[in-house]
Amino acid sequence: MFKILVVEDDKNLRKLIVTCLEKANYTVFESMNGERALELMDKEYIDLIVTDIMMPEMNGYELIKELREAKYEVPILIITAKEDIEDKKQGFNLGADDYMVKPINIDELILRVKSLLKRTQKANEKILKFGEVTLDYDKLEIQKKGKIYQLTQKEFYLTYKLLSSPDKIFKRQELIEEIWGLENESDFRTVDVHIKRIREKLEEITEFEIITIRGIGYKAIIKQGE
Repeated sequence: MFKILVVEDDKNLRKLIVTCLEKANYTVFESMNGERALELMDKEYIDLIVTDIMMPEMNGYELIKELREAKYEVPILIITAKEDIEDKKQGFNLGADDYMVKPINIDELILRVKSLLKRTQKANEKILKFGEVTLDYDKLEIQKKGKIYQLTQKEFYLTYKLLSSPDKIFKRQELIEEIWGLENESDFRTVDVHIKRIREKLEEITEFEIITIRGIGYKAIIKQGE
């Protein structure tokens, strides 16, 4: 289930949006300003943000700027009374994905949320996410909270393969054929060495673990609640 964060200092409007999003089967979190939103995002993985602009302590523009500078790619929908083209330009230039002017139509809001999530899903077809950890197949990159973990090409492909099917046991021969190719003469020792290096390089990451299945091969497990 997608998780949405609503950032709005108007309590009544915030409650209305939260209620409607929950009725649309989303898990919804709420915050009254950008500062508290960032605190919440340190604890929860969020799929989409709906945010006002004019708020106390940290406004919507500042929130978007903080998130984009920290390399958070979460889609952001602005809802605001500020309707001037310059205000819209500022929001989009900072990294917002969509913009609605108050008073908003709730049905339209739901449609825009669905569209943004669908667009993001399509763009992320080759991206795996586990909590705050992202594996980007096209970039051969593993990232958590802006930190990039450097793996070799083969190490990344092995990690991605295992995490694409959590809890599935992959035989060493299967991994050799998939990652190194059918004609390659690499032996089982090659897989073991690569797995050892992966574990060393990703030891700080607790969202998943690669488990050895003695005499057979390996599997990845996802650690719930990490």
